Amino acid sequence: MKSKLIVIALLCAAYALPAADPPGLAIWKASELKAFSKSLSPKIDAKKVATQQLTAFGNYSFLVAHREGSGEAEYHATQADIFVVEDGEATLVYGGNLVDGKTTAPNEMRAPSISGGTEKKIAAGDVVTIPAKLPHQVKLDPGKKFTYFVVKVTQ
Repeated sequence: MKSKLIVIALLCAAYALPAADPPGLAIWKASELKAFSKSLSPKIDAKKVATQQLTAFGNYSFLVAHREGSGEAEYHATQADIFVVEDGEATLVYGGNLVDGKTTAPNEMRAPSISGGTEKKIAAGDVVTIPAKLPHQVKLDPGKKFTYFVVKVTQ
């Protein structure tokens, strides 16, 4: 009788456990995203940026980037970027041509700057979509900081 009660108790406990989230479901609270500014700041590299990959599913991935200086110009042949600006302000330069662009990985190029691009100010709360094959660069004024959530979508 005692062993039957134990089995019944274990079965009831199993039903009481919360179900695991389905693959691909992720929730990042606003407070978590805002905290990345502080946690990534000590990890800034020589290019004045620190990033943290959050997760990836299928053809898309998520990361957070924190900048304390202007970034390199970038070109992604097969990936679109979606930025959600969490903190700070910057100038997004897009279009034009990479100046002295170098291939850094398959389908990826980097350069010191862009010539002939368009400039737009972006700030906390803004959402930006950058299609594949569009050169782009995030520029900061001296002494400024900029943190943004990035979705990369492979097309």
